[in-house]
Amino acid sequence: MRLLERMRKEWFMIGIVLAIAGAKLEPSVGVNGGPLKPEITVSYIAVATIFFNSGLSLKTEELTSALVHIKLHLFIQIFTLAFFPATIWLFLQLLSITPINEWLLKGLQTVGCMPPPVSSAVILTKAVGGNEAAAIFNSAFGSFLLGSSSSVPFTSIFSQLFMTVVVPLIIGQIVRRYIKDWLERKKPPFGAISSSVLLMIIYTTFCDTFSNPNIDLDKFSLILILFIIFSIQLSFMVLTFLFSTRNNSGFTPADTVAIIFCSTHKSLTLGIPMLKIVFAGHEHLSLISVPLLIYHPVQILLGSVLVPTIKSWMVSRQKGVKLTRPTV
Repeated sequence: MRLLERMRKEWFMIGIVLAIAGAKLEPSVGVNGGPLKPEITVSYIAVATIFFNSGLSLKTEELTSALVHIKLHLFIQIFTLAFFPATIWLFLQLLSITPINEWLLKGLQTVGCMPPPVSSAVILTKAVGGNEAAAIFNSAFGSFLLGSSSSVPFTSIFSQLFMTVVVPLIIGQIVRRYIKDWLERKKPPFGAISSSVLLMIIYTTFCDTFSNPNIDLDKFSLILILFIIFSIQLSFMVLTFLFSTRNNSGFTPADTVAIIFCSTHKSLTLGIPMLKIVFAGHEHLSLISVPLLIYHPVQILLGSVLVPTIKSWMVSRQKGVKLTRPTV
């Protein structure tokens, strides 16, 4: 079993490298409007597949339990929409005395204000084996909450979330009722399906990144902003891990996994339209957009690379909890 798990990890890492290399060699294949039509296949079909898959694999009791886990939801939403942007603002006060372009710094501030994405946080939580139901709720709720209070058309956000998240999830739950015994007997490879969808998202994301004319910085600025974004993201992942694993936090290891990804990931799908509306006609819009355009692929890549490590930690903690439980 351990050998099989190690082989899966290795193949997944190879898949990430091949996806990025393929995107670099021929980005036109996976860009919006390209042969793969990611604006349809990824934004709608892939996301709907993720949540249909979740509807099939999750027990109804797990979804119900996640819905009423108020403490977990409050932690994620407060961290995402209050602590994250406030901390970024303080950090940028220090960076403002450096020669870094001020519009890139403004772009970093806008990144901090974005909600979690609907797809990647859920896929990564599922890949680790974390609290998938909680990840689904918080990813959708964060996008819905910020979208409804911003200048982005509310009807557009609601309809897309409803059609790609709610409907597939409900259909998955309905189908599960009829084939529950078969699912428990055959145990379909839900993890492999999620990993495949994640690789597709990684590929199309990097196709967009490599072909985007807005990311036209000198090498020094590009490397510097990459380093800052990587450091910010990793630091927040460590912070959420420390906060949610402290004594008497009330969170399980599976909850911690959902917290790590949902609290630190930011939505490109909602973010870019918001930037275009808020900074409409602004001469520096392309520079302001760069941090979000970089943050998006970095969060997927970093999260994917850390999946095996976080999974090993979660499994070991769960085994430890079982061993320390008193026998009745």
